Amino acid sequence: MSTQPDLSAPAQYDSLIQTIIAYVYDYQITSPKAWKDARVALLDSIACAIESIPACSSFLGPASEGTTVPNGFPLPGTRYILDVQTGAFNLGSLIRYLDHSDAFPGKEWGHPSDNLGAIIPVADWLSRKGDDSITMELVAELAIKAYEIQGILQIKNAFNEVGLDHVILVKLASTAVLSKLVGLTRDQAHAAVSQAFADGHPLRLYRQAPNASPRKGWAAGDACMRAVHLVWMTKSGQPGFPTALTAKKWGFNDVYLGGKEILLPVPFTTTVMENHLTKLVTAEGHGISAVEAALQLAPQLDGRLDDIQSIHIRTQKAAMIIIDKTGPLYNAADRDHCMRYMVAVTLAKKDWPEPQDYENDSEWATSPLIEELRQKITMEEDPQMTKDYHDTKVRGCANGITVTLKNGETLPEVLVNQPIGHPWRKDTFDGAKRKFTKLTAGVIQDPVAVWDSFMVAELNSVKVRDWVDQFSLKADS
Repeated sequence: MSTQPDLSAPAQYDSLIQTIIAYVYDYQITSPKAWKDARVALLDSIACAIESIPACSSFLGPASEGTTVPNGFPLPGTRYILDVQTGAFNLGSLIRYLDHSDAFPGKEWGHPSDNLGAIIPVADWLSRKGDDSITMELVAELAIKAYEIQGILQIKNAFNEVGLDHVILVKLASTAVLSKLVGLTRDQAHAAVSQAFADGHPLRLYRQAPNASPRKGWAAGDACMRAVHLVWMTKSGQPGFPTALTAKKWGFNDVYLGGKEILLPVPFTTTVMENHLTKLVTAEGHGISAVEAALQLAPQLDGRLDDIQSIHIRTQKAAMIIIDKTGPLYNAADRDHCMRYMVAVTLAKKDWPEPQDYENDSEWATSPLIEELRQKITMEEDPQMTKDYHDTKVRGCANGITVTLKNGETLPEVLVNQPIGHPWRKDTFDGAKRKFTKLTAGVIQDPVAVWDSFMVAELNSVKVRDWVDQFSLKADS
């Protein structure tokens, strides 16, 4: 009797693939908070993109100079008109590049707004082709669902522990929601998601010393571009891989996870959109509460920085893995992933860090004072902070700073449990509005009016092309 598998009939797709697509195609969003938060997330992401344009100017634009694209995607804040794959790379990179975009915690830390780099260009292109069913209501729905897929899968799955970068989840979530956006059948959507799992996945090394580099800023754009490509390939008729996860030896679980399965800790609903961190500070997310604590300490230490003997930071395990960095810092990407640098700069300037503070030509990058302060800082995991970080009833992302002076005086610890931009803080919404107003002022005439009108608009009547156009520079401007 033959022991060869029967390949005459296709196997069912792995259960996680089916669950993801069932959520994207069937789940009805009824939470008013999720819909409101999606509006904020969309506006915040456009603001982040516009802010990043100068830093990304060397690689923005069409792959071939001078390319003309009918119905192309107008990249916000620029005059570029791009095909959707290039547009996804550009927008995804811009949203993420300066580490000012929103974030969600778990065993894996990630930035769910990365997915908007894929959703917005494709929706805009379809809208420009004349499909008036492609409205901002659909974009908001797909944003909520992409946030949810990425965020829920971050809670219990640490891809960083096997050396993979978290943008694997951007590629996965974007592929899933784009499948619905471009009209794939359910079986085609299963195939597209299986393609995302089978695709090559980037290593995390570009986020970690000694290889931290600017790629960590454009990795999300790359994932968005891959998602668009995989959906197009599936729409063209390319088949999927039913056991992309569970195939023995060759499937994702065996190749990357040592045979373990990807965990789905809770059902997909609207949790992530309603509970993500809005980044109001340009700093790696696990360090924002430390920056806030340092800002509170700064008045006490004004004129006394030379008197500091030591600075001790209590923190969570995630911060110890990601931003506990000593030794030389070689570029902006290195600096904004260094807790000690963030805290030292905040104490020295007595203000929040800005993107330019991480650049090579910043006064702080070569400051002997900053280097001296960095060397005085120690970091230590507090197990309770780690526990609270993973507890969804607490949602802590805490840091506590204790300063000891050379005269033996120890200042009381300054502890911040929930940093600025936390979803449970009452000042987060107003902070997001101020951020949007500041960052888009050079592109749109009245940012406050744009914010206010979008927060109350009937989204099913707002065409995507009209929404995108208000952020695009005109050829004669």
